[in-house]
Amino acid sequence: MNLQFSIIVPVYNRPQEIDELLDSLTKQELKDDFEVLIVEDGSENSSEEIVKKYTAQLNLNYFYKENSGAGASRNYGMKRASGNYFIILDSDVIVPSQYLSEVKKALQENYTDAFGGPDAAHSSFTSLQKAINYSMTSVLTTGGIRGKKKSVGKFQPRSFNLGLSKVAFEKTKGFSKMKAGEDIDLTFRLWENGFETQLIDKAFVYHKRRSTVKQFFKQTFAFGTARPILNKKHPETAKLTYWFPSLFIIGIDFSIIVAFFGCWQLLIFYGFYFTCIFLDSLLQNKNLKVALLSVVTTITQFYGYGLGFLESRFLKV
Repeated sequence: MNLQFSIIVPVYNRPQEIDELLDSLTKQELKDDFEVLIVEDGSENSSEEIVKKYTAQLNLNYFYKENSGAGASRNYGMKRASGNYFIILDSDVIVPSQYLSEVKKALQENYTDAFGGPDAAHSSFTSLQKAINYSMTSVLTTGGIRGKKKSVGKFQPRSFNLGLSKVAFEKTKGFSKMKAGEDIDLTFRLWENGFETQLIDKAFVYHKRRSTVKQFFKQTFAFGTARPILNKKHPETAKLTYWFPSLFIIGIDFSIIVAFFGCWQLLIFYGFYFTCIFLDSLLQNKNLKVALLSVVTTITQFYGYGLGFLESRFLKV
């Protein structure tokens, strides 16, 4: 297949991120022509002037539309793209120079109509960003489902780094109106329509994620609220493991309460777990501050997702 890539990037009030992303796209090793579509989702702080800086270096198209969310903005871009294979990126990623070459190589060797790639922490990221990256990707926290090839069966691509053929887009109509979990919903609909997905483990991006603990909590809370909705839309995909974060935080609260009555065993278990998180992050990041923050971001992640899941499961669904 003659692959013609169109890169779709929705953006909302983040011109600085677009600057870094576009700069990284000018350094791609791939010599094939590719186009980039920036879809401004009703931003007050426009990226248009930033985009103009790169029009001489990239085949670049800029669109401004009313705010409708990231999923609708991605669909908007794909409808206007000229390529036959779309690559969806978040505005807060930086793309390594070999990224497109790795995507092309992998698809030529094993073509699928959709793929996902992992994320990593760039050396320039703050300690908190590195800690968030650890919490979101570690086998000890998420089971490695966001990019550990041996830990998953059928891979579920995430929208920060996702590829989709034009054929698959036209068949599935792209992203739904869900505000969170729309990428997982798309994956399920791809499978229902007979399309295959894969993880291209070498096609990673540097993902900045949220810059504060509060923002990270809101993000994971949204992920948690989406899961019961996904379970209802696609009941055959529901798993007991989706309850684990909620049960985990209930267990923490219960262990703290019973500790006041002299029963410390449960609290010791949680202490052991978070010690493992600290040591594993220290081993991976070689940074004491990042390791300490990894404990904080892991707790934040569990409480955000767990509380969001419980609220959505019992109050909304």
